[in-house]
Amino acid sequence: MPLQIVRNDITKMDVDAIVNAANETLLGGGGVDGSIHCAAGPELLRECITLGGCKTGSAKITKGYKLPAKYVIHTVGPRWRGGNYGERELLISCYKSSLELAKEYECETIAFPLISSGIFGYPKDQALRIAVDTISEFLLGNDMTVYIVIFDRKSYQISEKLFSDISEYIDDNYVDEQIDRFPERRRSLGIFRDSKTRESAVFDEADESPEMLSCASEPAKSAMSLNDALNQIDESFSQMLLRKIDESGMTDAECYKKANIDRKLFSKIRSDKLYKPSKPTAIAFAVALELSLDETGEMLMKAGFALSRSNKFDIIIKYFIENKNYNIFEINEALFAFDQNLLGA
Repeated sequence: MPLQIVRNDITKMDVDAIVNAANETLLGGGGVDGSIHCAAGPELLRECITLGGCKTGSAKITKGYKLPAKYVIHTVGPRWRGGNYGERELLISCYKSSLELAKEYECETIAFPLISSGIFGYPKDQALRIAVDTISEFLLGNDMTVYIVIFDRKSYQISEKLFSDISEYIDDNYVDEQIDRFPERRRSLGIFRDSKTRESAVFDEADESPEMLSCASEPAKSAMSLNDALNQIDESFSQMLLRKIDESGMTDAECYKKANIDRKLFSKIRSDKLYKPSKPTAIAFAVALELSLDETGEMLMKAGFALSRSNKFDIIIKYFIENKNYNIFEINEALFAFDQNLLGA
């Protein structure tokens, strides 16, 4: 997928370029800066001395030396001073300058730390939001794989309100798998609702609510002719996807970029009408197309999947779709915060 959030040590990332959250001297420091200089070896410092420093919001490039990365892009993030001194604009500039430099040097892969979120004190949730928004905007017009590298859980934070809202939604909607299969077990034992039997007294009306009897979303109830319905019975996932893209008015590129899918994979899906995607890929396209929950369920069925109430990944997806938030990068931020797989491929 073009934009990924990963937990790793940035000095171990095997990419074309890693980004160093440096200070204006470019002569090394603490945190990520110190770790990169240490892993790259003294040659990195010797080259940095020749660069004459770097202004806040700008970026300069050096070789990677002993690092797996070919290049190190050094950028100087702003120190947090309350948010009223142009910090946001300077942080955006760090990402833009670094990405443009990577493009100039024909990098296909680049890894960022969360710039300014360490000793420079930028609030982590705001730093993450700026990183994701700026990178995703760049990727709409450029082909590159970009990683946001998180060293540990303390380094990563989505907004407190979003985390709280999703946690509450999970608590309200999560159904333990054993409970969810209770009606199925009852039917297998031959115990049916009957007002004249003692067994029926054990179960109340909630036991057989639509949510309890099925993990999948209800089929889409859109009005269509009998002919259209019959034509769609044998429609594959790939055929449905291409039809939905045409109906949406989007171009193919607009759709796969919005879905956080790379061009090569989309070409495979387009050329193979029997292509079977992974569940995160299928959902990514549903999100890109801004499908309703019912339509998402229909698309997933074409790929052999369904949304379940006993799966936190699925519940988080349902939360965003029900709230009509189709920003796949924000969805991935939340999925990462809850230790779930990300959308895209």
